[in-house]
Amino acid sequence: MKNIKKSTWIKLSVVLGLICIYFFVAPVRNAIKQIVFIFSMLDVNAVKGYILSFGIWAPIISFLLMVFQSVAAPLPAFLITFANAGLFGWVKGAILSWTSAMAGAVLCFYISKIYGRNAIEKLASKFALDEIDGFFDKYGDYAILVARLLPFISFDIVSYAAGLTAMNFWSFFWATGLGQLPATIIYSYAGEKLTGGAKTFVTGLLILFAVSALGFLMKKIWNEKNKKNIN
Repeated sequence: MKNIKKSTWIKLSVVLGLICIYFFVAPVRNAIKQIVFIFSMLDVNAVKGYILSFGIWAPIISFLLMVFQSVAAPLPAFLITFANAGLFGWVKGAILSWTSAMAGAVLCFYISKIYGRNAIEKLASKFALDEIDGFFDKYGDYAILVARLLPFISFDIVSYAAGLTAMNFWSFFWATGLGQLPATIIYSYAGEKLTGGAKTFVTGLLILFAVSALGFLMKKIWNEKNKKNIN
């Protein structure tokens, strides 16, 4: 016991503290259960109603919800992005969604750095992390940017996985910010302006854009690898 570092005790204390809060503070436990239930409905109006119920605190609640869903992968973030656009307008909603998603990504990145792979496998999943590991091996320095452009790759798992690599913070931060921006803008615009089939159409365009961007990046990576092999 004497050999256990002080930093390890601090990490364990934080985890135990959060567990105790969940099990012994009923309002916190009930709020988390309610949030998980609302997300499980996959209903944008339900998310909007929940955020709106906090009145003037709605933007702050939305921000905290986005950060929460980042840590508690894989709750769907696009529900909050759609809800923000409907409640605050697509421009303000996009700004709120982008900044809160970045805060969540940074938090996940540092949780991985601090607690390591074993803890993250319990928080996310070993299978998901193994899959993303292969993605990082394949695309190297471009992995974060490529992953952020593809809406079907979990935003949260990528953030956790990045924290387990030797990648520095600013490389992660800029790649996440740039890669996340197109999807946030289009989802926000679709969330406020469009309904029904039109929203589905725009979402399809987003996927088409993401696939096109992926093709461009893969070609760039392929050319760089060929250039290295020739040299």
